[in-house]
Amino acid sequence: MLTVGGLTMDFGEQLLFDQMNFEVQPGDRIGLIGVNGSGKTTLFKLLTGQLSPTKGSIVIHKNVSVGYMEQHVCRHLERSAYDEVLTNFSDLMDMEAELEGLHALIAARQGDIERMVERQAFLQEELLRKGGLTYRSRSRSALLGLGFDDEKMNLPIRSLSGGQRAKLQLAKLLLSPANLLLLDEPTNHLDTASVEWLESFLLESGSSYIVISHDRYFLDKTTNKTFELEHKKMTRYHGNYSAYLPQKQEHELSLQRAYDNTMREITRLEGIVQQQRQWNREKNIRTAESKQKAIGRLQSTLQRPESAPDSIHFGLSSQSQSGEDVLMVKKLALSFGETPLFRDVSFDIHRGERIFLLGPNGCGKTSLLRLLLGQLSAQSGSVRFGVGVKPGYYDQIQTGMDSEKTVFEEISDRFPAMTNTEIRSTLARFLFKNDDVFKPLCTLSGGERARVLLAELMLGGFNFLLLDEPTNHLDIHSVAALQQALKDYDGTLFIVSHDRYLINALADKIFYLSPKGIEVFTGNYEDYLAKAQPFAKAPASAEKPVEGRQSEYKKKRENDARRRRDRARLTRLEAEIARAETRHAEVEAASSDPSVTSDYQRLMSLTEEMASLEQEIEALYEEWSELSEALES
Repeated sequence: MLTVGGLTMDFGEQLLFDQMNFEVQPGDRIGLIGVNGSGKTTLFKLLTGQLSPTKGSIVIHKNVSVGYMEQHVCRHLERSAYDEVLTNFSDLMDMEAELEGLHALIAARQGDIERMVERQAFLQEELLRKGGLTYRSRSRSALLGLGFDDEKMNLPIRSLSGGQRAKLQLAKLLLSPANLLLLDEPTNHLDTASVEWLESFLLESGSSYIVISHDRYFLDKTTNKTFELEHKKMTRYHGNYSAYLPQKQEHELSLQRAYDNTMREITRLEGIVQQQRQWNREKNIRTAESKQKAIGRLQSTLQRPESAPDSIHFGLSSQSQSGEDVLMVKKLALSFGETPLFRDVSFDIHRGERIFLLGPNGCGKTSLLRLLLGQLSAQSGSVRFGVGVKPGYYDQIQTGMDSEKTVFEEISDRFPAMTNTEIRSTLARFLFKNDDVFKPLCTLSGGERARVLLAELMLGGFNFLLLDEPTNHLDIHSVAALQQALKDYDGTLFIVSHDRYLINALADKIFYLSPKGIEVFTGNYEDYLAKAQPFAKAPASAEKPVEGRQSEYKKKRENDARRRRDRARLTRLEAEIARAETRHAEVEAASSDPSVTSDYQRLMSLTEEMASLEQEIEALYEEWSELSEALES
């Protein structure tokens, strides 16, 4: 569908990526990951022609239509959200209008009736073939799935919030005729229910796509390949985000092994050259020159492993322990004006618990946190913190910082006992180095401001953390660092988050907020799904006619036969994988033998065999994974 060759992009002296090569095949569902600033969004703009590369080629193949969310900007602000989505189907609406005109003319017996009847039949077939009977219901379904109710669908675009407009653009893209989608953080502004709808839509659509996202759970569910932009290069991995992690680790280990082996060989050859030159005979000089050329060849192919990109690294700990009862909430109710938000909210939080607060957008999750901290007043009910509780708050809106201060001043004013050296050392852990510490807060990006807030949480020594969407604005590596810090934290957690990967990893209890109060679920996100959204049993249907039963029986036999073949192939694949991995271990052990490391030809032969085995194992695992998924479905 798409072929990229030798793609290089720079902005003046800043090289973004160099000699990038990849292709997209039908059925590819690619997750594009990389630290902030690595060039992910720039790559999308190159693929859509909004930017021109410094050099290299981008070839979009025949019958491929590329869709990008930014191309679907809403320009007619008086149009309703529903009518804006329908603009995707202007050709179908034109057909409907022409059919209505033809019907009226035929009924009135005006003009060439035979010709008009033929045209009418043609248009009806075309309308049916292109989905003319379902486009309106599909448009409404997409908007409902993304959180629009009937009232919001009919509002003019001008009155929609920024988040609602982003959802509208996403709906237009998903319903467009494009068969290769470029999705840049599509889960932003979506609540959990809308993200789950988006996952189902993408998997059922049949479209190929490349998606930029820091939502690891979303990547796991919707991708079958992972492309990583790192060190100005693209590295491709098979499988979703969870499959990518061990592959990346193995890839880095393989690069390090190859580098170490080559360096050992260079060192050995340099010793021979030095020895031969000491003897200084004609034969020795020729040998030395030959070995020197071999050293040059090895050095020309030597690839030094890159160090990991800069990422935040920190820990969270409490300076003192709270009592067993951390927070007691009784019958809280909150309204804005005449509009009730929630009522009868009651719960207790005990020391060491890790609780996540879920609920649809607009249900009052942030308001509940602010109410607990005394930033809002409740209509009724009570909030009581336990003995020795020291709460720390992460505000997703980032309103608590003075925008006129620099990063350094923000930390020094909040923690006046710290020395300049201690402040600089702390900020360096959050990637503020050198003159970056003197940047005014008003000039920082959302991600940079989030790192300042995390630094303050680390320094505060709080024993009860209330965090409001802490993974927003962070890149995927920073999210992983935050997850590890929270996992190792020795205090109590109460977190509002839509990051299901984080919830799965940390939660021991989930609170679901609705207008009627709090519903409590024990366990992580998967446990919550099993309890809150059980699979409904299919209703019993009337007996099918004989022809239908025979057709169903034949289909069942064919499916059973295919499953048996797949299971047999799966067993053979597992045996082949075991054989290849055993041989790989043998070759790896042999390559470490001192008698082999001194034999350059033998070492290179074993290295080539290891590389071939690694490719074979990767291909076998990919086929095994595809077969396993097919059998599960």
